Amino acid sequence: MDSAEFHAAVYHVVRQIPPQRVTSYGHIAKLIGMPRYSRHVGQALKFLSPNTNPPVPWHRVISSSGTISSRGPGTDGAERQRQVLEAEGVEVRESRGGELKVDLGTFGWFPEPGSIDLGEYGEARDEEEAGSGEG
Repeated sequence: MDSAEFHAAVYHVVRQIPPQRVTSYGHIAKLIGMPRYSRHVGQALKFLSPNTNPPVPWHRVISSSGTISSRGPGTDGAERQRQVLEAEGVEVRESRGGELKVDLGTFGWFPEPGSIDLGEYGEARDEEEAGSGEG
């Protein structure tokens, strides 16, 4: 899977996260068959164009601990993500350390790999695995 296909697969799966639910970067990576690529999922969402059509609900992807990732000093990305999630009805709390957190037990979306639509991206992954001798 090249970079463009990886990004497209990430966007395809993220579009399936229901409103009022969140999942992790790592779970998206697992769903597309690339479980060690959670950081790449974050990069794919970072480079997402605001004009992507259909839209990709990037705000529904957070860390596996339920924390909204800081975008670095001087940025407001975490606060924007909080606002969009709260507008959907997701409760975001501030931890004692100042981190923004979502209760994954209440708002988490973690379908089993193979249980969601991967469209053409799943087919490409299946062909790669078939060609590699792994099955």
